[in-house]
Amino acid sequence: MAATLLGSLGGCASAPEDEFAKFNNDQLYADAKDELGEGNYENAIKRLEKLEARASGTMLSQQAQLDLAYSYYKTGEKAQALAKLERFLRLHPTSPAVDYALYLQGLINFNEDLGLFSRISRQDLSERDQQASKDAYESFKQLIERFPNSKYAPDARLRMNYIVNSLAAGEVHVARYYLRRGAYVAAANRAQTAVTEYRNSPAIEEALYIMVQSYDKLGLTQLRDDASRILKQNFPESAYLTAEGPKAKEKPWWQLW
Repeated sequence: MAATLLGSLGGCASAPEDEFAKFNNDQLYADAKDELGEGNYENAIKRLEKLEARASGTMLSQQAQLDLAYSYYKTGEKAQALAKLERFLRLHPTSPAVDYALYLQGLINFNEDLGLFSRISRQDLSERDQQASKDAYESFKQLIERFPNSKYAPDARLRMNYIVNSLAAGEVHVARYYLRRGAYVAAANRAQTAVTEYRNSPAIEEALYIMVQSYDKLGLTQLRDDASRILKQNFPESAYLTAEGPKAKEKPWWQLW
């Protein structure tokens, strides 16, 4: 009886059959690439995970890690994708694919379905959590500084420019909120942050206007006049200088259509 029970338990504990046992590593990778090419990311993930474990310590394993990160990204598994890339960058700092890893890391944090890079969404990155934008910026910055001639560098530069404008707009978005609620000190401070840190952003125009309004409400006439003078010098045709003020600017800086 006991022997029968032990035998039964032994059978239950046996490892499941490896569905890829008949594939060598090259065949398994080719199969995974086919699945990727057809957009079957879940199937690709199964094959790539198996390959990463099998080919540990080889260039093929490194490639599997990168393809896994991309596959996780495409299936919406952002945390897993970023964890895979962080591990890759930590373990393989001299890999020839580091530029791609940094680019993909930035791309995952940069939501390309928003703002300038979308023809559908009408929500701006400045109205969302800014940390992901900052993380994306740092990845793109590392890419450009370390690999200025990388084929991914031109797109990274464009995205960095957009992120800077987005971060500035984020500060102005908050400053506008405070202004409307009569929190004039907080409004002026957030607008000042935008002016100081993001000098060339289109959002600076509104930031200066918010400073003018906030300082006026606070009775700080010298600061109000200074902000007004800078607004006039830099944006002589600004709608914020008219009687209509902000109502004259219905579209945000990022909306081009």
